[in-house]
Amino acid sequence: MLQHSAENVDALRLLAQVTAAREDYVEAERLLGECLRLAPGYSRARLDLVELFDRQFRGEPMLPLLERLLTSEPGHPWYRTLQAAAYNLLGQGERALPILRALVQELPDNERVWLQYGHTLRVSGNRDEAVAAYRRCIELNPGFGEAWFALGDLKTLRFTADDVAAMRTQLAREDLRHEDRVYFEFTLGRALEDAADFANSFAHYARGNELRRAVTRHDRDRLTRFAQRTRELYTAEFFAARTGWGCPSPAPIFIVGLPRAGSTLLEQILASHAQVEGTRELTNVLAFAAELGARGNDDPGKPPAYPQSVARLGRAELAALGERYLEETRVQRRLGRPRFVDKLGSNFLHLGLIHLMLPNARIIDARRSALACCFANFKQHFAIGFSVTNSLEDLGHCYREYLSLMAHFDTVLPGRIHRVRYENVIEDLEGEVRRLLDYCGLPFEEQCLRFHETRRTVQTVSSEQVRRPLYAEAVEQWRNFEPWLGPLKEALGDLAR
Repeated sequence: MLQHSAENVDALRLLAQVTAAREDYVEAERLLGECLRLAPGYSRARLDLVELFDRQFRGEPMLPLLERLLTSEPGHPWYRTLQAAAYNLLGQGERALPILRALVQELPDNERVWLQYGHTLRVSGNRDEAVAAYRRCIELNPGFGEAWFALGDLKTLRFTADDVAAMRTQLAREDLRHEDRVYFEFTLGRALEDAADFANSFAHYARGNELRRAVTRHDRDRLTRFAQRTRELYTAEFFAARTGWGCPSPAPIFIVGLPRAGSTLLEQILASHAQVEGTRELTNVLAFAAELGARGNDDPGKPPAYPQSVARLGRAELAALGERYLEETRVQRRLGRPRFVDKLGSNFLHLGLIHLMLPNARIIDARRSALACCFANFKQHFAIGFSVTNSLEDLGHCYREYLSLMAHFDTVLPGRIHRVRYENVIEDLEGEVRRLLDYCGLPFEEQCLRFHETRRTVQTVSSEQVRRPLYAEAVEQWRNFEPWLGPLKEALGDLAR
């Protein structure tokens, strides 16, 4: 259709939906932007763009789009729900809660409103009210898998035998939506793990990941090629030639690494310091990489766009990029503290860019032992992205590439990155905290050892765990599933030991 009419906005919008379903968000955003350029009043495309930003946890660009939508339909419940979601993403739960409290009064039978209300209560630390909101979702729609999953994702809640029976009843339905089925598989895996039924728990985790692989795709070779291009570009000589470039601000503290490796714990420790503000997993560096050609062409006949395109940036351009990062993230910094944390783990893929544009930023590698980290990711359902976690083999491969990149930067930028091992934090909290603060140039504060007392918005799957004192049980949980981890061990090779 687009071949015959490049200005067919309905076709552009449908193509954007297909592209978004493949999780190619850069292209989906471009297509929807073209829709709105051609038809500025196309509300459906504008809503699609809002929902696309919501899926990427990008709250700031959602608000002006929603403002226009709400101008024409001020009472629209879904627009208001998304507005509350945007405020949550910006750490403004106090603005989100009144919107959602009004909505649950107006629409007491709308499970999606109750779900967002539960999420808002959860990130604000109101656990019991969040549980009640999620339970209300389930009362309204027992087949609403996302609400069951949200309950289990609290980590501190234990399902009853009646809960397990109810979930199994829903999972047996032939008419259950694919998305709900995925949520139920992961949630039952969690419930049965808590009940020490590890064989059946693993079967549900495996089935959930199998269902996810049916709709997502991880390109293992593309990650390998990207890592190789990164090592080829970022040499010691490359960095030496650019010494003193970039924005000199020491404000950002980046925490990188694979998910489920303790990054939220480190952020909570740092955010307990009087000079540091915790934010969330900020996507700004990813956006910069996209602009520089992150969707680079792997055609052997053409040079890849990124990261090689970084070599074309001059001193002024890198400084401007660092300044832009600080300006764009300012909306997340509401306490006026001199330092702030960006804990998007996948930034380990962009360490060269981070170092060049912000040479005085601190970079912390949050690391967890291979089997524990990989299996923790396998049993965690990530609604978007992280398709690598849907396969034990892919996880093992990704862990190896992650280690190879970190080792490379340790060689070409010795001492630049501070490593914190999750297991060491469990064994020696004070020693690790002192070393962490010293690396960041911060004086020691006792409150950092009492991180679980710090009241703040936490928007990741570890939100409830970091509100409790440290516990050692999680370190060896993977051993309960060791009989089924052969493919992961084989992919990890010597790292499995």
